[in-house]
Amino acid sequence: MRRSAPTLALLLILTGLVGLTGCTAPDTEPPSAPTGLTAQAGSATSVHVMWNAAAERDGVTHYQVFEGERPVRELPAEKTMVDVTGLAPQTGYSFTVRARDAAGNLSEAAPAALVTTPAAKSEDRTAPTAPATTTAAATGPRSARVSWTPSTDDTGVTAYDVHQGGVRIHTAGPGDSGTTLTGLRPDTVYTFTVRARDGADNSSPDGPSVDVSTPPASGDGPGTAPADLTAAASPGAVTLTWTAPDTGRPTAEYELYVNGRPTTVIQFGAGAVPAGRVEHRLTVAEPTGTQWAVKLRARLPDGNWGAFSAERRITLVA
Repeated sequence: MRRSAPTLALLLILTGLVGLTGCTAPDTEPPSAPTGLTAQAGSATSVHVMWNAAAERDGVTHYQVFEGERPVRELPAEKTMVDVTGLAPQTGYSFTVRARDAAGNLSEAAPAALVTTPAAKSEDRTAPTAPATTTAAATGPRSARVSWTPSTDDTGVTAYDVHQGGVRIHTAGPGDSGTTLTGLRPDTVYTFTVRARDGADNSSPDGPSVDVSTPPASGDGPGTAPADLTAAASPGAVTLTWTAPDTGRPTAEYELYVNGRPTTVIQFGAGAVPAGRVEHRLTVAEPTGTQWAVKLRARLPDGNWGAFSAERRITLVA
């Protein structure tokens, strides 16, 4: 039977596609095992498990957390820590983590992290004292060292939690007075606080906040984040002050974020562009008691926005 030209062309296309499909080898190579695995008891019934993020080239899409041979949690690739709850007091546990890629390949398990939960204190309702001091310093473009003074508690501190932007990002042991944070971004200002926790999961108030500016990565040039941001509420207004970044020329525009959302662009006209210390007053109409978390970033000479300043939290007043 004689085929028409369109039918023959279609067969040729389909044959080509089949040939191409057959030449594509399936992905069977598993990602590398996660590194830096730690497990820290947060209370008599919970353990905080953390590990280092995989390199982008590994193509990791999920992490699987195991207690012994039992899977306890699966997390997306952007999550590198988890609280495992519902555990028994005064019990030893062994945690491992495996990485999985988009093709379903599973890595070898990271070396196990061993931990023992403390005894339960069922009648303990007293929180530890807050750490009295907090200090911090960048140790590179992507890491910082945070230190604190020990807290006290009637039954004993079991952990110290490091928070950034209101989110817990790290847990250290009861005998630790400092920890190194990794996975940070270059040329970024971070604000850290530390809380102490006891065996009944009572958390102290935040210790004093501390700002850390990570340096730019090699070749990135000077830092672009506004420094030393302060925010003061007065009746019907908020006054912001900060130090302009060194971008090579005066900075005339800043983008203001309130509670995590862009709110306005602060612009300074020709002849009024401040250098060094900058002050700006905002008129507000929100009711007394409204909570604001504010931060800002500068417009760079190339037109892009620079790194964010530290975040400041204030309560509005009438």
